Amino acid sequence: MAAGDSSVFAPPNGAGPVVVRAGLVIHDINEIYDGAETFEFSGVLTLTWRDPRQAFDPAAAGAQEKFYTGNFQFNEISPGWYPQIVLVNESGLYQKNGVLLRVQPDGTSTLIETLNAAAETDLDLRRFPFDHQRLELVFEVLGFDRTEVVLEVESGAAAILAEDLNVPQWTVLGIEASIRERSESYAGPRGVSSTFAVNVDVARRPFFVIRLVVLPLVVIVLLSFVVFWMDRASVGDRISVSFIGILSGVAYLFLINDIIPHIAYFTLIHGFLNLSFLTMCAAVVIDLKVGALEKLGRHDIGDRIDRRCQWIFPLVYFGLLLVMTGAAFTIF
Repeated sequence: MAAGDSSVFAPPNGAGPVVVRAGLVIHDINEIYDGAETFEFSGVLTLTWRDPRQAFDPAAAGAQEKFYTGNFQFNEISPGWYPQIVLVNESGLYQKNGVLLRVQPDGTSTLIETLNAAAETDLDLRRFPFDHQRLELVFEVLGFDRTEVVLEVESGAAAILAEDLNVPQWTVLGIEASIRERSESYAGPRGVSSTFAVNVDVARRPFFVIRLVVLPLVVIVLLSFVVFWMDRASVGDRISVSFIGILSGVAYLFLINDIIPHIAYFTLIHGFLNLSFLTMCAAVVIDLKVGALEKLGRHDIGDRIDRRCQWIFPLVYFGLLLVMTGAAFTIF
């Protein structure tokens, strides 16, 4: 190679585009942020390609393989072109903490980089807290289209999850990798780049939300039904009990505000909260109706309403919860 030959800094010329095999090992998914629809992860990205211009004689070089370790050796000493990978859906954080380039005698190069990044992904929270999500990472070679550089999935090790990977409040179901095409004005002459996409499927563990939100509020609602066993003449006491239940629910919502996703659309947990409040409000309406009948001297009708509400309210409440949950899983 001639000194100052700038051709080594362009992709190797051949019969077609340079084939770059990509693989990703995810070591950790630190956090999934529902409201922002982002997640943080760390892992190791591996890229392998062949550049005949980097071939060497092991006997003359005195080594069976060349290594360029760390940012200085990689950026200042390594002599050739390499595919610069970017995270397309990056969200404010993209750090490369370590780098290693290995070059074999035939010019086959393997670039290994450690990543710590945050990525945006579309989350569908309508089943929250029983939702399943697909976390997506999309990588592309910056500045080259598919006629110049094409990505391929590394055979056998395209996307791997570390054995000790643990995501708080989530269960990891699986991971898969694929190759796609993406239109971008900066992606070379034709503006269509090759991308390496990694999808991680996760399912939320609902017990945390059930324990802190669902069960306490169900208990509050059931306790508010005690008014149907109270003396029908004590309208003030009955309404006081009902309003205590409503206010307790409101106060409890302020305490769990950070647990519920801050999103604009309706979710299953929002439906549960609204149904619980409407049920307690309906109990107030019944209290007023029974009180009005008591003033009119129609005691038998008031007694009949109370007896029926003793079983109608719990049945309707739990029935609507089951219907709402079933509809959420069927529709969404």
